[in-house]
Amino acid sequence: MTWLAANLDQIARYAGQHVVLALVPTLLGAAISLPLGWLANRNNVGRGVLLSISGLLYAIPSLPLFIVMPALIGTQILDPLNVVVALTIYALALMLRTTADALASVDGDLRLAATAVGFGGWQRFWGVDLPAAGPVLLAGLRVVSVSTVSLVTVGSLIGVQSLGYFFVDGYQRGYVTEIAVGVVGTVLIALVLDAVIVLTGRLAMPWTRRAATRTGVRA
Repeated sequence: MTWLAANLDQIARYAGQHVVLALVPTLLGAAISLPLGWLANRNNVGRGVLLSISGLLYAIPSLPLFIVMPALIGTQILDPLNVVVALTIYALALMLRTTADALASVDGDLRLAATAVGFGGWQRFWGVDLPAAGPVLLAGLRVVSVSTVSLVTVGSLIGVQSLGYFFVDGYQRGYVTEIAVGVVGTVLIALVLDAVIVLTGRLAMPWTRRAATRTGVRA
């Protein structure tokens, strides 16, 4: 407890950096996955190629990717941008398959009805396909956020500070309290971000709450 009280400022600073390093790639990966997921559903060949590429990207080990990222994008080794770009790749790799599957699951009759009342391609996508796929997309985003929060800690091995710093420093010093602070802090951030995503989804998709209520009434 003495160590914790003496290092609250550092813990808060690294926790803030951890949130930023996790949140930005999560949002970027989700945003980029929408047009690519739509493109993947245009034909079977495109879907196979894009999903295969996303699988290969996610298979790249995180630490080597962090290390080579400065050479790929021309940044300094300690630039947090290296971690943001690398984690965006992982977030996109995870979210792309979910987005493609979510859009593919939209009921065909719903799409035909939207076309029949005059919805164009993009108008139908934003007004019909995306809202209908929303619950599946939300579930995928929750997985991506937790995965990204976890992967941020690896960046501390190359000097990009986050709560992962306490893993590395605590391990080197054999200090369990410091390691525990890093673990608990990372878990708390993952839980808070997950709660925010769920709350945002409920606010953005109120029809899912009504559907759940009707299901409960029938049951």
